[in-house]
Amino acid sequence: MGYRVVIAGATGNVGREMLNILAERQFPVDEIVALASRRSLGTEVTFGDKTLKTKDLDTFDFTGWDIALFGIGSDATKKYAPVAAKAGCIVIDNSSLYRYDPDVPLVVPEVNPEAVLDYHKKNIIANPNCSTAQMVVALKPLHDRATIKRVVVSTYQAVSGAGAGGADELWDQTKSIYNPTDDKPPKVFSKQIAFNVIPHIDVFMDSGETKEEWKMVAETKKIVDKSIKVTATCVRVPVFVGHCESINIEFEEFLDEDEARDILREAPGIMVIDKREDGGYVTPIECVGDYATFVSRIRQDSTIDNGLNMWCVSDNLRKGAALNAVQIAETLGTRVLKKG
Repeated sequence: MGYRVVIAGATGNVGREMLNILAERQFPVDEIVALASRRSLGTEVTFGDKTLKTKDLDTFDFTGWDIALFGIGSDATKKYAPVAAKAGCIVIDNSSLYRYDPDVPLVVPEVNPEAVLDYHKKNIIANPNCSTAQMVVALKPLHDRATIKRVVVSTYQAVSGAGAGGADELWDQTKSIYNPTDDKPPKVFSKQIAFNVIPHIDVFMDSGETKEEWKMVAETKKIVDKSIKVTATCVRVPVFVGHCESINIEFEEFLDEDEARDILREAPGIMVIDKREDGGYVTPIECVGDYATFVSRIRQDSTIDNGLNMWCVSDNLRKGAALNAVQIAETLGTRVLKKG
């Protein structure tokens, strides 16, 4: 016996990836429906060897459906998630709307799977920000061993994190570089993204940090440990898929780099590729389409007593969004619903 599953936002990048991953991981589905806005009504999407025609999110009745994976943005989620939840369907939301709600668990299954048990407060579970998700997968096993005091992280985030429009803008601007008569001024990003990097993701806050940077701080505290101090600088780079992070960690106790490497090799969701030679590390191109969070360049930080540096790479459309949502559904299945 399987589940009745709803994909809301099925025509978007994340929605399509959710469908792919559900099929790849053979999630026990008895029935599945793809929902979209009226302007995308009837658009065909694939689920394994099946073709699904999207139905109208606005008029859909969630009664009798078990799980709804939402990939529709905060504004639409604010309208439709409470409707689904009230009908008894558990919502797994990929937007930022509920992440900081104390009554909504924020879950990364490799890190805090037990948090799914708190879903019943609102019948909603939140998926973290893409940059946070991959970082906490790498931090948690090290925190369990040596207790993390402080994290300094710089991110190098792919344009797909800004949606399909971000990827289109990079593509169009790259082509226009070689055709000066075809100027493509920035629309999605604040400055030209082709052959450039932009130290600005999301809106600026009064503190001087951007909201993306604030998200990493707040979400790490909620998912891992509220006592961890985090400071972040988030940068958009001209890469289509794959977020990278340079992470500096200060621990309460000394942790040798070799032991850290061994711990991460045994940790769920982590793949260590760390050879001190040309190409002995992972870049975004190698992570695309993979489930793992890759860790490379693990080394002591000699400027502090108990410090490590590492390089972390993951497919932002997978672990940063769709994969984590499906993993939450799997965790719900084993710990709560127990049908499959």
